[in-house]
Amino acid sequence: MTRHVQEGHRALAICAASQGVGCTFVAANLAVALSQIGLNTLLIDADMRGPAIAKTFEYPAPKADIRLALSSDMNFFDCISGGVLPFFSVLFCGGAASNAQELLAGQRFAALMDFCLRQFDATIVDTPPANESSDARLISSTVGYSLIVTQRNKSLVNDVKLLTEQLRGDHAQVIGTVLNKA
Repeated sequence: MTRHVQEGHRALAICAASQGVGCTFVAANLAVALSQIGLNTLLIDADMRGPAIAKTFEYPAPKADIRLALSSDMNFFDCISGGVLPFFSVLFCGGAASNAQELLAGQRFAALMDFCLRQFDATIVDTPPANESSDARLISSTVGYSLIVTQRNKSLVNDVKLLTEQLRGDHAQVIGTVLNKA
């Protein structure tokens, strides 16, 4: 990740082929680690099908969240919870959205990512499992870079290969993989 940031890449989508392999865990810990080395970091809970970042941090999800940021013309700063930790902000998702794919495919998501690249040193985006929806692919193609999370004895090699091929086909660069519970 350090090399990724040193090369000037400031956003990263955290993806998994299937549910329950630790995608949210990796996204949250990576974002916190980046903030601890002094990078102004934003963590985005873009899993609008099963959001978990607020629960992970035991933080009450605000009413102004990613769903509102993408469905209105509200200022992005007003939807971001700043100061969760030093150098660490979060764009929470307060609940499931029935139109998640529509929101992520819209111009507002691209505008949000442009905003993040200008305002934050690093932006980490937690995505839903790729085998449940194509949201992770939409997010990754907008962000440009992806990290795939797998788990020992749970992730299937063929599923990870398929996700990698799909992300590359969507013009997202896969920078690596993380193996949880190795």
